[in-house]
Amino acid sequence: MNGRAILIAGPTASGKSAAALFLAERLGGVVVNADSMQVYRDLRILTARPDPEEEARVPHALYGHVDGAVRHSAGRWLEEAGAEARRIVAEGRIPIFTGGTGLYFRVLEEGIAEVPDVPEDLRREIAALDIGDLRARARALGLDAGLDRQRLVRAVAVRLATGRRLEEFHGSGGRPGLPPGTDVLRLFIAPEREALVRRIERRFDGMLERGAVEEVERLLARRLDPSLPVMKAHGVRNIAAALRGDITMEEAAQGAVTETRQYAKRQMTWARKFMRGWTWVEDARSAAESGLALAREREWC
Repeated sequence: MNGRAILIAGPTASGKSAAALFLAERLGGVVVNADSMQVYRDLRILTARPDPEEEARVPHALYGHVDGAVRHSAGRWLEEAGAEARRIVAEGRIPIFTGGTGLYFRVLEEGIAEVPDVPEDLRREIAALDIGDLRARARALGLDAGLDRQRLVRAVAVRLATGRRLEEFHGSGGRPGLPPGTDVLRLFIAPEREALVRRIERRFDGMLERGAVEEVERLLARRLDPSLPVMKAHGVRNIAAALRGDITMEEAAQGAVTETRQYAKRQMTWARKFMRGWTWVEDARSAAESGLALAREREWC
C-alpha cells in the first residue's frame, strides 16, 4: 500500500492543532509540526505549541527540537519532515502535518532546490535596514514587499546574491518530503475574519496568563542575536519593550495582537494563491469531521 498523509493548514489561531489531534486519535496518526516557529524549544507558549497533555495523547514530532540560537530553514525542515514521514509510514501510521507555514507544505510535496549560501555580510546589511527601507528595497527588486520582516530579509538577500527570486528555488528540484504515490488528504481551515480576530485576542490573553512574560524573560536572558528567527516570534518584541518600561503590558498585548492579525492576513493571501485545490473548511470542527469523512471514503479506516 502506498503511504498516506494528511495536511492541515490555516491561519494562526484557526484551530489546526485541535483538528490534527482529533484525527490522529481516530486514525492512528502522528502529528508532525509544519510551523516555522514551533520548532524552537525556547517558546512553547508564545508559539502556541501543543501542551504536554496534548502531546501525551498522541505522538508528536518536530516540535521544540531546535535551539533558539539556530537559524532553522525550510530546507532543513524538509529533510526532517521527510525522514519523519518515512518512519511513520513504515510503522503503519499516518503522518498528520499541521502548521501555519505555507511554504513548508509546498516544499513537502514539491521539493526544494538548494539555495546558494548568502554572504553573511550581505545578510547583516539587509537585516540592519528598518522595515520601511526594507520594503522599498524589495519593491525595487520586483519582490513581494508584503512579507514579514524575516522573509523579506531572506528574499532580498537571495535576490541580490543570486539574481533569482527565492520562490524560483521552491518546487524546482530536490527530493520532496512525501514519497511519490503518497495518498494525500489536504484541509485548509479558513475562519470568518471577525471570528478569527476574536480567537487571536483570546489566545494572547491566555498566553499572558500561562506565563508568556516569564518565557520572554528567559529568552532575553540568553542575549541571542536579535536577528535570529526566534527573536522575531509574535509577542517577543512587544513584551520585551514592556519589560524595559518603554510601553505598558496592555500596549504590548495590543501590539502583539495587531502583528498576529496582519500575519494571519498574509497567511490567507498565500493560501488563496497556492492552496486553491485544497478542501477549505470554516473551523476546526469542520476540519475534523471532513477529514474523518474523507478518510473513510478512501477506506483508510
